[in-house]
Amino acid sequence: MAGQQGASEQPQRVTIPAAGRPPAAADELAASLDLVGNPSEDEVQLTSRPESAATARRLALSVLRLWGLPQFNDVVELLVSELVGNAVRHTGARTFGLRMLRRRGWIRVEVRDPSRALPCLMPVREMDISGRGLFLVDKLADRWGVDLLPRGKTTWFEMRVMDR
Repeated sequence: MAGQQGASEQPQRVTIPAAGRPPAAADELAASLDLVGNPSEDEVQLTSRPESAATARRLALSVLRLWGLPQFNDVVELLVSELVGNAVRHTGARTFGLRMLRRRGWIRVEVRDPSRALPCLMPVREMDISGRGLFLVDKLADRWGVDLLPRGKTTWFEMRVMDR
């Protein structure tokens, strides 16, 4: 898998207790992850329809809160929307998977779909109203790529984080 550099950097789940968070926020966070699944623990399957982008964004923001990384909310929310939008619009799939991983110095967001068609980074002009998804991923993520699988592909992006 692209982006993996060694055994010491294997993805790991990081859990931060709800202590210190207002009870309502902790309850909302837990409910969101309990209802659909936690993409930092296992790949979450979502139906391939436009409304699923909102669910994917909520899940991603919930995981970032768990990891104590709210400074990444805006960028991750936007890039998750772009990858999910591509999976919904261009693959013809019934479902897609969302997964989030954290390892030393990096967070990684993956969207897996059953299509082996590779996404294309298109040149973008100022007045374009579509086709900006991978352009945004390319500009805002520290690195991104596509891993072909025997049945489908995983499109991913990574953001560098400062570990405590």
